[in-house]
Amino acid sequence: MTSINQLPADATAPATAASETADPVAVIGAGPIGLAAAAHLLERGLEPLVLEQGERAGASVRSWGHVRLFSRWAELVDPAARRLLAPSGWSEPEPDRYPTGAEWAEQYLQPLADALDDRVRYGAAVTGVARQGRDRVVDSGREEQPFTVHIRHTDGRTSRVTARAVVDASGTWTRPNPLGSDGYPADGEHQPAVAPRVSYRVPDAAAPDDVARFGGKRTAVVGSGHSALTALVALATLAEQVPGTKAVWVLRRGAVGNAYGGGDADQLPARGALGLRAREAVTAGHVELITGFRTQGIEAVGADGKDSTLTMVGEDGRRVDGLDEIVGLTGFRPDHSIMSELRLDLDARLEAPVGLAPLIDPNVHSCGTVYPHGANELSHEEQDVYVVGMKAYGRAPTFLALTGYEQVRSVAAALVGDAESASRVELALPETGVCGGAGLFDEPDTATAVGGSTDSGGGCCAPAARQLVQIGTPSSGSEACGPTGC
Repeated sequence: MTSINQLPADATAPATAASETADPVAVIGAGPIGLAAAAHLLERGLEPLVLEQGERAGASVRSWGHVRLFSRWAELVDPAARRLLAPSGWSEPEPDRYPTGAEWAEQYLQPLADALDDRVRYGAAVTGVARQGRDRVVDSGREEQPFTVHIRHTDGRTSRVTARAVVDASGTWTRPNPLGSDGYPADGEHQPAVAPRVSYRVPDAAAPDDVARFGGKRTAVVGSGHSALTALVALATLAEQVPGTKAVWVLRRGAVGNAYGGGDADQLPARGALGLRAREAVTAGHVELITGFRTQGIEAVGADGKDSTLTMVGEDGRRVDGLDEIVGLTGFRPDHSIMSELRLDLDARLEAPVGLAPLIDPNVHSCGTVYPHGANELSHEEQDVYVVGMKAYGRAPTFLALTGYEQVRSVAAALVGDAESASRVELALPETGVCGGAGLFDEPDTATAVGGSTDSGGGCCAPAARQLVQIGTPSSGSEACGPTGC
């Protein structure tokens, strides 16, 4: 469980020039972390303005709404958000239940956005952020200038707002990694004969469109995280309903190793059950396993239209033939282009803040510890700009929901000049963390447990005293809030 020192409901922010500034704090994204940021800012006496390009709160979460999270409600509600919702008569869901993405959005995220009222603007896509009247090059008077946030509205209009600080919680869901093993799209991935049959989301075995698309078909699932496991389970479920449904699990690693997770020893029981169900699907013959395969190209073979098939071509010349569909679930990456006129300090490997990157680098952590962190680790040369949530992790594979809530609590404290609170850790997490990723994740079976010993139990992490809470899409969890799990 977690231990959080909560700010009293009637707490007021320290009286500072910053908190008295008329300009709001611009929060980009009305997802779990963006809305939590707004709640913390409001509690600190700052006025948030949440800019959301979708038409409802939690737009990305809704896109994987069919997937059940492997975290309970108790780990998915931010403390400041709970305090903001209390006067509205909001009924908190049963803490020990595991919601779907749709339930998370409808029963928590949308009520939270409604409680923030007109502080949330929908259909407002942020296209750029800069210091007012200063591009990236200009030094003179830079820190004295507020921020200008450029917005494109649903109807095509453009506008701008002035902000005293910017919190970017826009996530990475809209930027799935391509299928190519070198980080670029595989040859042919975006060709007209191939692209319509490549998906980057977890199939829904209960949705008529997905039943028609994947039922009775041979589908390759590329990836080794919890999203991939979720997809395999969905296709195995579909195979029991529609004869001829087959899945091909394509892994870069040389063996399955600990990809099934911790099983019965997992501190998140629902996450452990997911791995066990995926193992059962392989054992039952619903899933064909291909290991050590690094995708170089995808070819359409045969006649155009429904009679053609797809072939995946590996760097070593191996071919996976006879595919009808391909589901790529290989993680996500951030898009920092809207901040191109600001001076962000980003790690060259992960595209995460340089102060945070060493804590989450998967080249170092096959199963290390990601400590709670806040404004200090998330700061940049450009003052009063913070990238938080999934996007703060850049290309690192595992993001923790409560870690994101701690991030924005600390950032809100920093913005009102409460340095002591901003630097204080107010969240206790178990000593597990980044499990797998780009580095050791590609090796045949070299994942280690906390402390460096080989994890012979089959899970990515040694059993922890308390539960990890992960945020991502579905009932998965190693990529972020995209197809992963929370």
